[in-house]
Amino acid sequence: MSTRSDATKRRLFDAAMELIGERGFTDASVDEIVERAGVAKGTVYYHFAGKAELVEALIADRMKPLVESFREAAANNSDDPPGAIEAIVRAELEFLLEHKSFSKLLLTEMWREDRVWRETLVMFRGELMTVIRDTIAQGVESGVFRDDVDPGFGASALFGMTATVALDWLAFEPDKPLQDVHDQITKVAFNALRPTD
Repeated sequence: MSTRSDATKRRLFDAAMELIGERGFTDASVDEIVERAGVAKGTVYYHFAGKAELVEALIADRMKPLVESFREAAANNSDDPPGAIEAIVRAELEFLLEHKSFSKLLLTEMWREDRVWRETLVMFRGELMTVIRDTIAQGVESGVFRDDVDPGFGASALFGMTATVALDWLAFEPDKPLQDVHDQITKVAFNALRPTD
């Protein structure tokens, strides 16, 4: 059951995510976040030490469901590595479509090394990469994927390609159906992963 405190945090998360997505972390102030969230300024400091800790909690809150969706996609296709890859790509695209503002925040901050939340991002990235890496490794071991593919590199490439293509799609071709985007990404992925005849 959601508490009043949870609802307040959610409003703060949503406001912070929108503002940071629009203007970047540095230019989004605590005053603007609380104004957009419709809460008193002291509310931020009641729940968090400051803006950076608010964003770190936001990242953890939003990344957990993405990790779970990747795990579920892999588990539901445990004997079918290509099917698991397709399901993981779909899960990532659906997440990025549903959480556009967070996606912008995530992709602008993922590679910054000077942020308080760096360890949190590294941890969640590691969990996502493990799911994809294990799926690719399973495909290599079973012979459905090429034996010269490095599963770790392949995981990073697939995640990054999907995220970058998704942002491009949402910014420049938002009317294109998700299924079309999914099909093109998996086609490119499988051209790299499947053995050549």
